[in-house]
Amino acid sequence: MKKILITGITGYIGGTVAKKLLEKNYNVTGLVRNETDVKKLEQLGIESIIGSIHDETVLKAAVSNADTIIHTADSADDAYAADSFIRLLEGSDKTFIFTSGSAIFGGKENGEKNDFVFTEDIPLNPRLEMASRVLINQYVLQSAKKNIRSIVIVPTMVYGTGLGLKKDSIQLPALINFSKEKGFGVYFGKGENIWSNLHIEDLADMYILALEKAKPGSLYYAENGSSTIKNLAENISRQYNLLPPQSVSIQEAVNTFGPAGGYFGFASNSLCSSDKAKIELGWTPTYNSIEKFI
Repeated sequence: MKKILITGITGYIGGTVAKKLLEKNYNVTGLVRNETDVKKLEQLGIESIIGSIHDETVLKAAVSNADTIIHTADSADDAYAADSFIRLLEGSDKTFIFTSGSAIFGGKENGEKNDFVFTEDIPLNPRLEMASRVLINQYVLQSAKKNIRSIVIVPTMVYGTGLGLKKDSIQLPALINFSKEKGFGVYFGKGENIWSNLHIEDLADMYILALEKAKPGSLYYAENGSSTIKNLAENISRQYNLLPPQSVSIQEAVNTFGPAGGYFGFASNSLCSSDKAKIELGWTPTYNSIEKFI
């Protein structure tokens, strides 16, 4: 499994996973949309294939030359790309690692607390807005019956500096920037909703361990700590010398970050356990404080 194809390799997760794989002497190729990224990746020791995840001619050639595909390119809601990869990989016994997202746990609680902790063996009954994401995950996992070594990883709120071309994550920088605009640390509603979180390097380590050890049809939740959004706002106020944190309406969150970001990214709960990855893969995360990173 030394030849790895990564989609989203110029992104935050894909780039960091690629860097860690190179350090372990894997051969890494990235699928990129823009020719301008080719030279940047070459400098990191990464080969490139130019094309889209929705161009099946490109995908077929790329998949044929790889032992493992790690899909991180805006993948959680893209059923078309997931289906293309499954059809191309059917019967190959190759590894397909798919990246989901933990908004699937969200109950649209509008800043209210829900401290229920999800584990992989608990059946999900997602809200309508996240139902397709759960169906995609199930479809990928069930492809193990088609002789594909399929694995789904569900990251929570990721923080830390990326090792690839993209250095910043999405949620925490967005909350920091919005707080700077407002002049105070921002939370939404009561801000008591809880998000599990983990450091980008610990997440990348999980991908590599899953590549090396996971059984076909495996699902892993990725976290190493948790925080309320209000706690993040308090730390942002303190570290960036802003006014004390204040509540902002859920509607303003939706107006600023879109419905998915507002209702689920910042106002829902997303709390899970990564014990399965620790037990089955021997995953031992190093970082445990998003507050220290802020």
